Amino acid sequence: MEEITKILLVEDDVKISRYMSLELAHEGYSPTAVTNGADALEIFDSEDFALILLDLMLPGVSGVEICRRIRKKSNVPIIMVTAKDSTSDKVSGLDVGADDYLAKPFEIEELLARIRALLRRGAAQVTRESVYSMADLTMNVSTKMVERAGTPLSLTKREFELLQYLLENRDIVLSRESLLQNVWQWEFAGETNTVDVYIRYLRDKVDKPFDRPLIHTVRGFGYVIRDDENK
Repeated sequence: MEEITKILLVEDDVKISRYMSLELAHEGYSPTAVTNGADALEIFDSEDFALILLDLMLPGVSGVEICRRIRKKSNVPIIMVTAKDSTSDKVSGLDVGADDYLAKPFEIEELLARIRALLRRGAAQVTRESVYSMADLTMNVSTKMVERAGTPLSLTKREFELLQYLLENRDIVLSRESLLQNVWQWEFAGETNTVDVYIRYLRDKVDKPFDRPLIHTVRGFGYVIRDDENK
């Protein structure tokens, strides 16, 4: 069965959003529509999208700020769709990482063509390693599969992202501040046990059922993933 391509549509004009959603669904895509920046950021963190259609002018968090935040953690294609058509507005969107810019009013065929072009380009690019391995632990980023000693592990999206970042920086001690900034994209402020809680969740799945731990605490510094058996 062919996987349906999920698109996040961020548009505060309800009529335009409904029209675009219907057209996207008619083309075989699976659109999820939100009307403000806060909802867009929240749902982006909970689901995997192949592409984002992003209005520039939004209540609360602007399209430019949404694009900036998403670019800190993802290379998902982003098309700015907006009524503002000045050069400075285009530059602002592209400078923070948008892949394309389409001014309203537009023909839906043009939008669909740009979506197809970006999805083709994205499929042809490999921006990160697709498989990570350490000892008997294997992570396949493309398929979102994680196994240890041949046993599949069921991880949440955040647990997967945390494990991936640890594996990308294997043998490097990472502070809680670094993990917050790079996995959660938060600026560290005061005391928080968010990282500790998720490390515990991850250990319960990755380490506890198996012979030896891979995720280690370095007291006073942070966490590291390493295979001490090979040290």
